[in-house]
Amino acid sequence: MSIVADLSTAEEEKRLKDSASLIPSERMLAVQRLVLTGIFVSLVWKWSFFVAADHVYHVLPIQDDFFPGLLQSQTTLRLAFLGSLLAIIVSFFASHHWIRVTAAWTLLLATTVMCVHQGSYNDMTFATAWWTSLWSLWFASRMEDRDESRTLRRAGLLSRLILSMILLGGAIGKWTPEYWSGEVLYQIYFVERDFWVFNALRTVCTGETLREIATWYSRKVILIETVCGFGLWLLPPRAAAIAATLVFASIALLSNLLLFSVLSCLIGLALVNLFVPSKPATRVEGFLVAT
Repeated sequence: MSIVADLSTAEEEKRLKDSASLIPSERMLAVQRLVLTGIFVSLVWKWSFFVAADHVYHVLPIQDDFFPGLLQSQTTLRLAFLGSLLAIIVSFFASHHWIRVTAAWTLLLATTVMCVHQGSYNDMTFATAWWTSLWSLWFASRMEDRDESRTLRRAGLLSRLILSMILLGGAIGKWTPEYWSGEVLYQIYFVERDFWVFNALRTVCTGETLREIATWYSRKVILIETVCGFGLWLLPPRAAAIAATLVFASIALLSNLLLFSVLSCLIGLALVNLFVPSKPATRVEGFLVAT
């Protein structure tokens, strides 16, 4: 009887240990919630525009046979937008693995609808939210992995690859004579855009000087996006987090605050790399070597 009791106790202890291992640590929860907050801010930042666009879409409905009826429906778009916010909230506070994963799948589905719906397909906000939601789904399914350090290192690398891809895509689209000459950004921002940077420049610069500044401003944007697109994923995690956050924040702060709807989720994704643990050091023949 004693042996049976000891075996039962050992099995119970093993069961409790295994169940405890399925509970993500505070560090893993913080990473997940940071990224979810970034997506939530991106979508909420779009709220006023979404409401205005929804009203116009209702008053002046557009019908394009390229989109199936479901992806022309205003109701579909509303459900996708509100459903994505609800999925984020549920995932943020969820205490069970299956709820987090289900909410993550729901968020990815909702952002997918917004990426292909007639009323929102051309908005970069939903494209960046989709990529971030994809990362969030991957992470939600692995938050309880036993090797937390390995999971966080993979999460950081995946986030850097996504950010590099997005920056490189933006750079490739700007490698044109019109962007390199500064003409595009000059017409968009420098001529009449009511924003503190361009208002200040128009106050102190002549027309010719303003045009010259636009040229170098545009080339700076192209070069930074190109370098980050090719090299951000190669940086150490903390350096990548700082560099990406500065780049994304400066894009909005120096051109248009509305761009935070596109960039907030990317900033949250970049900050994941602050949680990546340093590689442990092992002693080999009297020397400490990173592994």
